[in-house]
Amino acid sequence: MTRLVLLPGMDGTGELFAPLLSALPSDPPPVVLRYPGTDALDYASLETRVRQALPAHTPFVLLAESFSGPLGAAIAATPPPNLRGLILCASFVRSPLPRLALARPLADWLPVTWLPRRALHALLLGPYATPGLRGAVDDAVAQVAPAVMRARLKAVMSADQTAAFATVRLPVLYLRARHDRLVSSAAAALVQRLAPQTRIVDIDAPHCLLQAAPRAAAEAIAGFLRTLEPPAGDMSAP
Repeated sequence: MTRLVLLPGMDGTGELFAPLLSALPSDPPPVVLRYPGTDALDYASLETRVRQALPAHTPFVLLAESFSGPLGAAIAATPPPNLRGLILCASFVRSPLPRLALARPLADWLPVTWLPRRALHALLLGPYATPGLRGAVDDAVAQVAPAVMRARLKAVMSADQTAAFATVRLPVLYLRARHDRLVSSAAAALVQRLAPQTRIVDIDAPHCLLQAAPRAAAEAIAGFLRTLEPPAGDMSAP
């Protein structure tokens, strides 16, 4: 069976996948990859770490949430032989904040962790915020060093995998949050323009789609995985 490998958002902890994991089938168990909370790595360095941690022989689908979109795009452009598809969730292959690219040199001085919690919750969760979700976001962010968050913000500012992503031939699913205040619908449109085989599924959710609407996300993911399985009785699949 095809396994699901999850790449986290900017916090990198992987802990915010808990609601989705509860809604997904447990067989085969999804694999959650995590990024170091104290090492300020750029996308290229993270890609190297991710590739080393991917399943070596088992067929798998890569799900890249938010920040991890450029990583998923780069890996899908030069895929390992057992990668069967890519899922992008509230994500992007080119910076969703292009106007901030000019401010990238100033990112080292940005007080990223000083953003008021209420503002952070509004951006990530909007009206879908619950005490549980707010607490989970706060706990995840608290585990990451401020320098690491700044480095990841800088990476997002200059991210551009459009040329590489245009070569992707794998099946692609894009989970688009209808009420996303960080990544606009233009990001999904660009993904589909570069990879016309992309299927877009709209879900009533904020940027933290997998956390606020885990059942709807799980249904879309499971449906995508089913399309990748060979028909019953087909012995030609590896």
